[in-house]
Amino acid sequence: MFHIVLFQPEIPPNTGNVIRLAANAGGTLHLVKPLGFELTRKAVRRAGLDYGELAAVRVHASLAACLAALADARLFSVETGGLRAYSEVRFRRGDALLFGPETRGLPAEVLAQVPRARQLTIPMRPDNRSLNLANAVALVLYEAWRQNHFAGARELPRPPFPGGHRARM
Repeated sequence: MFHIVLFQPEIPPNTGNVIRLAANAGGTLHLVKPLGFELTRKAVRRAGLDYGELAAVRVHASLAACLAALADARLFSVETGGLRAYSEVRFRRGDALLFGPETRGLPAEVLAQVPRARQLTIPMRPDNRSLNLANAVALVLYEAWRQNHFAGARELPRPPFPGGHRARM
């Protein structure tokens, strides 16, 4: 459905949470080296990253290699300095969502590869730095999936009340 690109992720539990998000939303996770952790089987289990059996996870030696693999995708960056709120964009299947490392965000040379109109931000209060990486990915990924009618999700139960409204308490 969507591609999630983590550029040089540093914190294993954040990446583990994003693996789980990708699995549950039908996305493909792309990790761009260098990583701040090892992807050996033992290290992956210790870091809680073993959900990868349910998610498509690809590791790329560089951003150039990742972007070449995603040549047909529209690329969006999500960064505190983005020009548009993520909720203002009309996402479509196959879009790629690029997020930077937890401690420093996306470098200028990476952002220069994303058209300015596709440099997105998540609104927040003025004196705060940023959201946790996994939380940021969850917000944007689920908004993109919602816009595409949660394609591929299990069918939701029908409301038990006529008209779908619950009685007021």
